[in-house]
Amino acid sequence: MTLDWLKPAERLGSLPPYVFARLDELKANAQAQGVDLIDLGMGNPGGPTPQPVIEAALGAIQDERNHGYPPFEGTASFRRAITSWYHRRYGVKLDPDGEALPLMGSKEGLGHLAMAYINPGDVVLVPTPAYPAHFRGPAIAGADIHTILLRAENNWLIDFDDIPTDLAKKAKVLFFNYPNNPTGAVAPKSFFEEMVAFAQQHQILLIHDLCYAELAFDGYQPTSLLEIPGAKDISVEFHTLSKTYNMAGWRVGFVVGNRHVIQGLRTLKTNLDYGIFSALQKAAEAALQLPDHFLTEVQQRYSSRRDFLIKALATLGWQVDKPSAAMYLWVACPPGIGAADFAFLLLQKTGIVVTPGTAFGEGGEGYIRISLIAECDRLAEAVERLKTANIRYDSVPSHF
Repeated sequence: MTLDWLKPAERLGSLPPYVFARLDELKANAQAQGVDLIDLGMGNPGGPTPQPVIEAALGAIQDERNHGYPPFEGTASFRRAITSWYHRRYGVKLDPDGEALPLMGSKEGLGHLAMAYINPGDVVLVPTPAYPAHFRGPAIAGADIHTILLRAENNWLIDFDDIPTDLAKKAKVLFFNYPNNPTGAVAPKSFFEEMVAFAQQHQILLIHDLCYAELAFDGYQPTSLLEIPGAKDISVEFHTLSKTYNMAGWRVGFVVGNRHVIQGLRTLKTNLDYGIFSALQKAAEAALQLPDHFLTEVQQRYSSRRDFLIKALATLGWQVDKPSAAMYLWVACPPGIGAADFAFLLLQKTGIVVTPGTAFGEGGEGYIRISLIAECDRLAEAVERLKTANIRYDSVPSHF
């Protein structure tokens, strides 16, 4: 039975198909035809969750005290683990009883924060390209979204001169993300200082997504927005355990920062969910307390893949900037072909899955994002397939 008379809420009409869901469809079709896919599309880290985390989860599952509803604001011990990690990592002191809130992954929190603080018609500033949750959450909330174009010549940093003064005065919220998804760009501390001054001047809530806090290479150390004096007055910062700790499927993240903003998000969530299973929170505590050698191993894994693939792609004419953080390469498409067409070409001709830059907004046109989620032998196979299909930076197959 079809419900032709039942129309979805208008807010869904503002949302284009989620590109990763579409990629899943294309991948399923290719796999059904027997194609050996090399999937470098989603930012889904490979490898197992660290054994100490698994053991903590197993022990917590055996404890019947964890079988009931968890506290809406998360367990006290997990919140203390979050703030202790933050102080150890960034030297920032936070109150675990009001300035930290566990989340079912940062994507959930980003979307719900938009619903908690954005009214229909509110002006929201979002860079492009950007992680889709940064503009889809505001879209669901009915925001008047104004994009800020990021440019390669500015190292993919927000240029505050691109934001007209009259627009800045109207803006309520600004989303941003460094180390950046999808470009891999990093921002110096001076940029964060400029961002705080800009937000204070125009009374804008800053939402910073620091999901790649630990995936930094070559001695680079990412900056937390909350390190900047005065930032806590006008901002919150999101983290996830998905990337660094190989816990993507566990769905654990958190937000820290301004107490008032976090309380608003907590109020909304108490009406929508019951929070994270307490046993998973115990596992997350264990992750945040892992010794540094584990992080070093993760960083080396991604940096070696980065170096290998950049060198290999250079043999096919691609000159790819070496990112200092995150787990992606941001690669220019060959001249004369758009991002979506090039991603489709790669899937069709080589079985390589990448993400078209347009999945991250109009500012991503002309680029693809390659996730460094495969081992180097698999990356070598991908480059060999490109060679076999004669797909180089300066050319694409004429029969496409």
